[in-house]
Amino acid sequence: MGNLRSVEKAVELLGFRAQVSSRLEGTSKLIIPGVGAFGAAMERLLPMRDDIRAFAAEGRPLMGICLGQQLLFDRSEEQGDHEGLGLISGSVRYIPGNLGLKVPHIGWSPLTYLHANGLCAEGNTGEQVYFVHSLYTQCDDPTDIAATAEYGIEFAAAVQRENIWGTQFHPEKSSAVGLRILKNFLLC
Repeated sequence: MGNLRSVEKAVELLGFRAQVSSRLEGTSKLIIPGVGAFGAAMERLLPMRDDIRAFAAEGRPLMGICLGQQLLFDRSEEQGDHEGLGLISGSVRYIPGNLGLKVPHIGWSPLTYLHANGLCAEGNTGEQVYFVHSLYTQCDDPTDIAATAEYGIEFAAAVQRENIWGTQFHPEKSSAVGLRILKNFLLC
């Protein structure tokens, strides 16, 4: 849903081969990008849902970007109540509209890294990344949060649970910082 080509181009820019496909056979790593609505995206992923869950359960690296990160969670309240992939325990919530801020959150915001490895390797707190979102992920287990950002509230800007990674921001549009994070995933 949405940013497939820009993610594919970023992966290729980093020297890796990318293939857009709805089949997982022969796939060593999986990136689920996304722009759009949670319910519609899950509907499109429904034929692959069990394969994606099995892929993650086998310990193969999986990364969700923006809506893709949200899809990793149990549920979303976007336009109703929708079940997600259930790979990270938690839910997707709307950014509160009473904070005096424009929603969606569009633009550059600094990260606060909570780990020094994996997704966060070589990261420096305060680095800016590019966001476009109206919802955020809320982790049931705070150790799943790899980095936070603030937009009226503090939220999980990136998550990591073993082989499952996610970024609420767009690494493919976040200059050298985003490309480093994407490369960390591709090398894991």
